[in-house]
Amino acid sequence: MKTRRLGRTDIAVSEICLGTMTWGEQNSERDAAAQLDLATAEGINFIDAAEMYPVPPRADTQGLTESYLGNWLAKRGRRDDLVIASKVAGPGNGLTYLRNGPRLTRSQIRKACEDSLQRLQTDYIDLYQVHWPDRNANFFGKLGYQHQPDEQSTPIEETLEALHELVQEGRIRHVGISNETPWGMAEYLRLSRERSWPRIASIQNPYNLLNRTFEVGSAEIACREQAGLLAYSPLAFGVLTGKYLGGQRPEGARLSLYTRFARYTGSRGEAATRAYVDLARKHGLSPAQMALAYVTSRDFVTSNIIGATSLEQLRENIGSASLVLDDQVLSDIESVHEDFTNPCP
Repeated sequence: MKTRRLGRTDIAVSEICLGTMTWGEQNSERDAAAQLDLATAEGINFIDAAEMYPVPPRADTQGLTESYLGNWLAKRGRRDDLVIASKVAGPGNGLTYLRNGPRLTRSQIRKACEDSLQRLQTDYIDLYQVHWPDRNANFFGKLGYQHQPDEQSTPIEETLEALHELVQEGRIRHVGISNETPWGMAEYLRLSRERSWPRIASIQNPYNLLNRTFEVGSAEIACREQAGLLAYSPLAFGVLTGKYLGGQRPEGARLSLYTRFARYTGSRGEAATRAYVDLARKHGLSPAQMALAYVTSRDFVTSNIIGATSLEQLRENIGSASLVLDDQVLSDIESVHEDFTNPCP
């Protein structure tokens, strides 16, 4: 498993990161431990969690993902050879049970971090990320920004200063952002430069063959500022495997269980997916591995966050790390992209 540098830090992370948001919902603690055992045996050293996980979020399961990871870390030992990432939730999304409604204020960030550290059973978090902005912005598939000059939001300045304090105290090593816009990314970088506060090491946004919008305004910043993408949903909720084509809903699959995951299931998404699946099969490739290998191959990507509900899926996804797409496959992917440009932003 190859590694890449996390931002301008001294941390090397595996180019494949293990995502965890199914743990506590679709996956049991035993499943989570088995996934961790397999992933680390295959050379993955980067694990990504969040205080709100598992997803779909519910009050009675919130925090289970971090707890499962913490229990495994406590049994395994050797904490220092892994890179553990987690996230603090922003406002909205029905999370009223989380700190009476999460915000990105100084006091709430401190409380969230302390709770995550306790669940993770560790003294520090390697990468602590802002899960989504505390302001009106285009994220979670929203397009058509509409400015709200009178909105009530926590300034990025307060959020970053709170993270700065936690870095100084040794509770977190580095900071990152997630579901951010180019403006937000630039603002974090500006404040870190002007105030000598921690510099964002990464940005975690969706990126896959059905949603390449990151390339439009953020990829250049990621490259020039060495704050690379941690790509989530690289398989578009599993849609790019082809298993949902033709209205199929396999038993136990995410889109079969939960109606909230509709982002990649529209008619244009279905048509684009069929084109990519046909392309992969024409070249004798697994559709899942082709989609994942494409994401990993981008020069603005630091790590590709994969998730799975079974060990069989996980093995196939990890196997994508050894796949190098040739020029003809890449050219064919671009041809499909021209016909179906970001059908599921």
